[in-house]
Amino acid sequence: MRSAEQWFSEYGESHQNPINKAIHWIAVPVIYATVIGLVWSIPQPAFMAQIPWLNWAVVALVPALMFYAVVSFSLALGMVALSVVCLWGWSVLERLGFSVWQISLILFVVMWIFQFIGHHVEGKKPSFFKDLQFLLIGPAWVIGFVYRKLGIRY
Repeated sequence: MRSAEQWFSEYGESHQNPINKAIHWIAVPVIYATVIGLVWSIPQPAFMAQIPWLNWAVVALVPALMFYAVVSFSLALGMVALSVVCLWGWSVLERLGFSVWQISLILFVVMWIFQFIGHHVEGKKPSFFKDLQFLLIGPAWVIGFVYRKLGIRY
């Protein structure tokens, strides 16, 4: 398994242009949230409905967070925090009567359009074309940048 630095170094190769980086700063966390929202929207079987916090999004996050924990425990903590915020946000919107899947789908499509515009400006293909694991690295890359600014080791 590659270290966080190795992942980030390779991911960063196609994220040098300031416009592309700025787009990714917004689009990557929003896409992460929308994927959670889309999975959140999958109807639950009866056994899940009995446990208030259990749904398909929580189930899907377990292997993703395990991946982050293998790469870096401190990054995994940041991703847990981001994931909890996403889950909380979708639960609030759902309780307010909003359609989580529709909001998620619209934002997902719009943010991917921006991502591809950013990569067009960059002149390089998205990293996940090379390795699908980079779809998980993107959000951690943003967290890693914040950690570096705050002096937190990963």
